[in-house]
Amino acid sequence: MSSGKYSGFSDIAKQAMMQPQESMLEVKAQKNQLYIGIPKEVSFQENRIPLTPLSVALLVNNGHNVMLESNAGQAANFSDKDYSEQGALIVYDTQKIYEADIIIKIAPPTLSEIEMMKPGQILISALQISTLKSDCLQALLNKKITALCFEHLQDEGGSLTVVRAMSEIVGATSILIAAEYLSNVFEGKGLMLGGITGVPPTEIVILGAGTVGEYAARTAISLGAEVKVFDPSIYKLRRLQNNIGSRVFTSVVQPIVLEKAITTCDVAIGAMRAEDGRSPCIISETTVSKMKRDSVIIDVSIDQGGCFETSEITNHTHPVFRKYDVIHYCVPNIASRVARTATYALTNIFAPILLDIGEHGGLKNVIWQNAGVRNAVYIYQGHLTSKYIGERFSIPTKDLDLLIVSHR
Repeated sequence: MSSGKYSGFSDIAKQAMMQPQESMLEVKAQKNQLYIGIPKEVSFQENRIPLTPLSVALLVNNGHNVMLESNAGQAANFSDKDYSEQGALIVYDTQKIYEADIIIKIAPPTLSEIEMMKPGQILISALQISTLKSDCLQALLNKKITALCFEHLQDEGGSLTVVRAMSEIVGATSILIAAEYLSNVFEGKGLMLGGITGVPPTEIVILGAGTVGEYAARTAISLGAEVKVFDPSIYKLRRLQNNIGSRVFTSVVQPIVLEKAITTCDVAIGAMRAEDGRSPCIISETTVSKMKRDSVIIDVSIDQGGCFETSEITNHTHPVFRKYDVIHYCVPNIASRVARTATYALTNIFAPILLDIGEHGGLKNVIWQNAGVRNAVYIYQGHLTSKYIGERFSIPTKDLDLLIVSHR
């Protein structure tokens, strides 16, 4: 994927494209009427939806057509009526949804969903490289799809905008989940997270000082808990303290200090991520066995393998298990637990991009002008443009910038 830096060939291509040609400028200024399809998610316990009814109204008022599969928003508590009242066309046949020019969804498409797609379509969805299968990738290439991975969308500051939004939600929600499992209602220790005057505060250890760790720390501190944050990076720890605006216990990962903190805490949050591959597993089974009875582990990094040796993937139906009398919560998709909030966060990102595609006369112009959107493209009209995916599956890749010019 493009990182915003161009090769010499790309610079030449851009200069060629920007030569003053009246006909090209006319085409670029022409608005496009978009035909957007939102299918119902088929992935297990995926409750989010890309657009809210009000975002659909915004798109419809700008002259675009939005088709929604019946009950697509039900898990996020948006009814078909909510969408139809704002101008969406409710469709009961899944195949008809895939007749749209742009398909926007949350989970990566399954092979059966790709089979319903028409050649030359635009797909906006998650990619989840760790679980990507070669047959799905090849099917997208064969249909000459242009595919954007929303996990790689960047904002003006270069941040991964969807990843950050979901991380903020997951960080705050992880503390609220811990509060539930500390209570008697869920057969916990019977503690109120935070404590009150005259009662010692709950002790929370957070592994990782990224966005998840930062928002977990913010929430825990606001509830009155005593927070300790561990991360190998001094830079991330310093940034966390500056962002929170208050002094909080921070430490690099020193085994003796970390073990003492874990074995005496009430809640441990695992929020360490890896750029590629497995997250670092830094808490051994022996250390977990020494934790206090009925203490709580929330392993946010479980989708990458987890930070705790005792972690095993759970789901929203059966979210916890006990090991060594420690409550383990290891659900990969925590954001789906608060699907409505997550949907509002996603629609704030997706709706402006869809409007831009219409305003600028098509996706190719948006890709060229917006480095943040360009960074999300991994297939362009059937050509693989992600070097990382190409190396993983031994598929040749092409330069996205040159492809855009050659297809104009």
